[in-house]
Amino acid sequence: MHTLTRLLKKTLITTAVSATGLILPLHALAQAPVATAPVAEPRPFLVTSPNGARPDPYYWLRDDTRKDPAMLAHLTAENAYFKAESGAYAALTDTLYEELVARIKKDDSTVPTKKGNYRYFTRFIPGGEYPIFVRTPVRGGKEQILIDGNLEAKGKNYSEIGARAISANEQLLAYLEDDSGRRQYTLKIRDLKTGKNLPDVVQGLSGSLAWANDNKSVYYVENDPVTLLSTRVKRHVLGTDAAKDELVFEEKDNTFYLGVNKSGDDRYVMIFSGATETTELQIIDAAKPGSKPQVFAPRERKLKYSADHIDGRWIIRTDWNAANYRLMSVTDKQVGNRDAWQELVPHNKDVFIEGFEAFNNFLAINERSEGLLRIRLMPWGNTHSKTAKSTFIQSEEPAYVARLSANPEQATDELRYTYTSLTTPASEYVVNMKTGVRKLLKTQAVLGGFDRSNYLTERTWAVARDGTRVPVSVVFRKDTPRNGTAPLYQYAYGSYGASSDPYFRSGILSLLDRGFVYAIAHIRGGQEMGRSWYENGKLLNKINTFTDYIDVTDHLVKSNYGAKNKVFGMGGSAGGLLMGAVANMAPDKYAGLIAHVPFVDVVTTMLDESIPLTTNEFDEWGNPKVQQYYDYMLSYSPYDNVRAKDYPAMLVTTGLHDSQVQYYEPAKWVAKLRATKTDKNPLLFKVNMEAGHGGKSGRFVRQRETAEEYGFILHQLGIQK
Repeated sequence: MHTLTRLLKKTLITTAVSATGLILPLHALAQAPVATAPVAEPRPFLVTSPNGARPDPYYWLRDDTRKDPAMLAHLTAENAYFKAESGAYAALTDTLYEELVARIKKDDSTVPTKKGNYRYFTRFIPGGEYPIFVRTPVRGGKEQILIDGNLEAKGKNYSEIGARAISANEQLLAYLEDDSGRRQYTLKIRDLKTGKNLPDVVQGLSGSLAWANDNKSVYYVENDPVTLLSTRVKRHVLGTDAAKDELVFEEKDNTFYLGVNKSGDDRYVMIFSGATETTELQIIDAAKPGSKPQVFAPRERKLKYSADHIDGRWIIRTDWNAANYRLMSVTDKQVGNRDAWQELVPHNKDVFIEGFEAFNNFLAINERSEGLLRIRLMPWGNTHSKTAKSTFIQSEEPAYVARLSANPEQATDELRYTYTSLTTPASEYVVNMKTGVRKLLKTQAVLGGFDRSNYLTERTWAVARDGTRVPVSVVFRKDTPRNGTAPLYQYAYGSYGASSDPYFRSGILSLLDRGFVYAIAHIRGGQEMGRSWYENGKLLNKINTFTDYIDVTDHLVKSNYGAKNKVFGMGGSAGGLLMGAVANMAPDKYAGLIAHVPFVDVVTTMLDESIPLTTNEFDEWGNPKVQQYYDYMLSYSPYDNVRAKDYPAMLVTTGLHDSQVQYYEPAKWVAKLRATKTDKNPLLFKVNMEAGHGGKSGRFVRQRETAEEYGFILHQLGIQK
C-alpha cells in the first residue's frame, strides 16, 4: 500500500467539519512525523495538445479551489516529512535564524525623500514585522503616520501594503493591500486629516494606481478573476459606487500586462501596456480626468518604449533601431507621431540603457557596461541640447551596483542613488550634478560585528561551451583558502531579461563566515550584457541559460573557488526552472540544489491559458501549440525530463496561494522525483499553506525560511554549528 494511502486513511479518520462544510485535517501528521517520505498515488491522466498527448500521473494534485481533501492531505504529509527530516538540524536552523535576525537593525528607517510640502520615509520598530509609512512637513511640524503595517497585519496570516499614492492636495492617500499572498490587491483611500479610511473600496486589482489632479479620481487596473491578467484600467471617483466605475481602457490582447502611474512632473496619468517584445503608452491630462487617453505611439510588434514628461516635452527610452536602447525626445504637440522623435543619446552596441531620470538641468542615465550597472550624468543647457561631456559616478570595486534611487522632484540639481556591492551594504548617496560633490546619506546597518574589510569580492569570466564569456561575481572571506576545498554556493536567475546584480546580502554572511564562496552567475537570459544577452537565453535559445550555469560551475571549480563535491545551487521561480533543468542535465556536479517556488511544469502550464500569466509569457518561452516550441520546451521541462538516475540532495519550496507559479507544479515535480530517482539523497518539500510567490510576509518571519535553506545546506556537509 502506498505511503500516501496509509496517510490519507489516518488523516481522514481524524478530521473535523468546518462551518462551511469543508473537511479539514487536524494536523495529526505534523504531531507524529512520518518515518518515510510521502509517495503520491499515480492516477491516469492525459495532457492533450495539438502536438500530441502526454501522460501526467500526478495531475490530480492540481486543485484550483485549494480545498480538495486528498490534495491537502498530501501537502500536509509533505510538511510533516519536512519537519521530521529537518528536525535533525533544528538546532542549527535556530542558530542561523538568530544570526540572520541579529544583523538587522530593529529600529531602522529609510532616508526621507522630499515631495511637495512633505518628506516621506519608512520606519521599522523593535518587535515590528512590518514597515510604518511616515511623513513630516518640510517646514517643521509633527510627523504623521500614514500607514502602520503592523496594525494592518493584525489578525492576518499574510499582509502586504503595495503601491501608495498621495493626492495633489496632499490630504488623501490611496493604497493597495494584499492579504492573501496572491498579489490580488484591494484599493483603499485614507483621509490624512482624520487618519480614517473612506468607505471607498475596490477589490481584485493589479499592483499600480495613480491619482488625477482633481483630488477625487483614482485610476487603477482591474484583474480578470480567473486568469488574474491585468485587463482593464478604470477610474474611481470618491463617494461613488465602485461597481459603476468608468472603464478607461480595456486590453484586448491577453499577451499584454497593464499598469498605471504618473509622469515625473505629475502632469499626466500614464497607462502602460507591455508584452515581452512590445509596449504601448497612453496618456491622460491629469487636470482633465474625464478625457480619453491619447496613444503616445501606436503599438508595433517588437517595438518597446517608455517615456517621462518634463518642461513641455517627453523623454523616451526605446529599442527602435537600437537593440540596447537609445534615448529620444518629442514635444507635447508631436505626441502620436513617432517620426517626430529626436535622438538624445544614440545607441551603443556595448552599453545597455536600463533607465533614466529627467531633471530641469540634467539627465541621469542608468546603463550597463561589461555587466555592471553604473550612472551617467548629462547636462541639458537652456535649449535642452547637450552642452558638455557626460560624466560617470565612479567606483573603486570590480563588481558593484549603482542604481538610481527615489527622485520625485525634477526642479533640483541633486540626484539620489544607491551604491552597493557584495561587500558594501546598500549606501544611499546624493550627488550635486553641477559640482560633482557627493554626500553619503546612509549606509545599511549590519549588526553582529560585520567588518567589510574581512571580505573580498572579485569578477571572473567563465567560457561557455559555445565560446561565450559569462561574467561571474564572487565574494568570500579573505581567510578562506583558494585551493579548491571551500564549499560553493552558486546563485542565478537568467530569465525575462532580469539582471542578477551583485548587491549586498547580509544573510550570506552566515555562509561566508563558515568558509563558503558565494557566486552569482550572470547567465544568458538576463540582461547584464545587453539585449542580445537576453535574446540568446529565451525561446529557442533557452537551453543556453542552463548550460551557462553548468559551465560557470565547472569554471569556478577549475579555478579553485570551490570543491567539486561541495557545490550547491539555488534559484527561485524561473530560477527554480533553472535548478530543475540543471538537476536533470548535470546532477553529478552538485551536492545539493534549492528550488524556491520553481516553474518546472513548463509545457503543461503554457498549454493552459486559464492559468494566470500564461498568455503573457508566450514571447518568453514560446507557445507550445506550435510544434517547434512544443518540442523545444519539452526537451528541457524539468517535470517532463525526470529520469531514473541519481539526483543531488534537494530542497523545494512553494506557497499554496502562489499566483505566479502555482503550487501544483513543484508538488507534481517532487512526487515524480520521489517515484523515479534512484538515489537515497534527501528530497524535502515545504509548502507554505498561508502564502504566495514571495513567501511569508513579515520582516523577520522571512528570515526563518532563509535559515531553513542554509540549515539544509550545512547539514549536507556535516556542519552542525
